[in-house]
Amino acid sequence: MRVVIAGAGSVGRSIARELLAHKHEVTLIDRNPAAMRVASVVTAEWLLGDACEMSTLEEAHLETCDVVVAATGDDKVNLVLSLIARNEYAVPRTVARVNNPKNEWMFDATWGVDVPVSTPRIMTALVEEAVSVGDLVKLFQLQASGAGVYEVTLGPSSGLVGRRVGEIPWPRDVVLATIIRGTVPISPTADDAVEGHDQLIFVIADRLDPDQDEDSPAQQLQALLDS
Repeated sequence: MRVVIAGAGSVGRSIARELLAHKHEVTLIDRNPAAMRVASVVTAEWLLGDACEMSTLEEAHLETCDVVVAATGDDKVNLVLSLIARNEYAVPRTVARVNNPKNEWMFDATWGVDVPVSTPRIMTALVEEAVSVGDLVKLFQLQASGAGVYEVTLGPSSGLVGRRVGEIPWPRDVVLATIIRGTVPISPTADDAVEGHDQLIFVIADRLDPDQDEDSPAQQLQALLDS
């Protein structure tokens, strides 16, 4: 997979190292010469230029990349780059860093953003995950579909413990994606039994039809967890 990352600060370089470790091809773009620390990520391709300038994006061959990561410290740059990547170069997937939580509402498909990454939101989710057993915690939202990714850690006395996945009455629009048992991720089948201390990862449709007089799928799932 070929990935172009705009923003060669600590965030961009960290993402680049992880992707390179997984054998992906990475190009880092930054307009600040001081950020061009080539020795810190030697196997990446480096490009000095403005990520919002078409000439820079042409040089980066954006039309051949699979993912664009807008990881600069400027929300305006991240939005503009995502929009250009999607509309001008038909990049299949865009990931954009949200620096100011007040701007998060703009990071959606209208601006070409598939996945917004808000550090404050992620940190809040991690704090909630650390202190909440049995409570559903939203990790992030997939903007293109409106679905959310949620996590819950089951307590040993949960009513779901010992039950098979296929016999649990999961609410509509709730999909159990993964069970993490210890450090091992498990792709759940109908015959797998849920155990205490399991981490369950769900994909849940967040959008509720206003004409329907019922709780959201996430609220229904929390009620099931509490039962």
